[in-house]
Amino acid sequence: MAKGTHQYQDDPRNQSIVININGELFAREEAKISVFDSGFILGDGVWEGIRLHQGKLAFIDMHMKRLYDGAKALDMDIGLSQEQLVQRIYDTCKANDMHDGVHIRLMVTRGIKATPYQDPRVTISSATIVIIAEHKKALGLAKGDGVRLFTTHVRRGYPDVQDPKLNTHSKLNCIFACIQAAKAQADEALMLDPHGFVATCNSTHFFIVRDNEVWTSSGDFCLDGITRRNVINVCKEHGIPVFEKNFTLSDVYGADEAFITGTFAGLTPVKEVDGRMIGSGSQTLTKTLEAYYIQRIERDHG
Repeated sequence: MAKGTHQYQDDPRNQSIVININGELFAREEAKISVFDSGFILGDGVWEGIRLHQGKLAFIDMHMKRLYDGAKALDMDIGLSQEQLVQRIYDTCKANDMHDGVHIRLMVTRGIKATPYQDPRVTISSATIVIIAEHKKALGLAKGDGVRLFTTHVRRGYPDVQDPKLNTHSKLNCIFACIQAAKAQADEALMLDPHGFVATCNSTHFFIVRDNEVWTSSGDFCLDGITRRNVINVCKEHGIPVFEKNFTLSDVYGADEAFITGTFAGLTPVKEVDGRMIGSGSQTLTKTLEAYYIQRIERDHG
């Protein structure tokens, strides 16, 4: 039975974590926001998923740039400098006695509304900033296994409808895609762009390997994922041919390897797409890239 690409090991310590809401710490069961909050009413906000690795926030500069760029695009004032926000994340982790194997969901919404209405001008508070840090390790796949993808009819749209490069709270198209994949007994949905080329997955990014070349989408219709970008950079550093380009499902079905990337689980092999087995299952280059990616994290941490 497929269970999605974000399976994790249950950790009882998460029952006693404290959650940071606007600089105050609350027990898990007491952490609440207003029903008039912009994020609850409208999905009006931006967010990041961040890893704490050996006491340091992995690739935090990249995450902060994406978050603040997104907020600027939405004309949203976060109300803190990047340095202040990063310190707040560290303080939250310290309050939870966290050092490693931690996944953090940072959420920023426009704030509380005077009434349920979309116009930003009826916002009557500063931004709502929520930090949820959990002890969370990916549940490893069985040896030689991989995830199964299903191509959804839900497309990644044009930026003049909803810019897919923004990491916003509004994720309904991805949720529709995820539901369709789940109904098809797959782990995740593979999504195409408006022209029929492969774009991304509903919550991760997608790569294939053909003839020792690494391909991923052009990036025109997907978020510029932090792990995605780091994998591309790792390929360039080690002389592995890598291309951001348009390609079709026919290219996917005939690929030698395929994998997905994300902040939570790093690199995860794909064994099947739309009922087609991918390659021979060796995942040789995927494993090599995973090792290089881990080295990059260690180097980023000095």
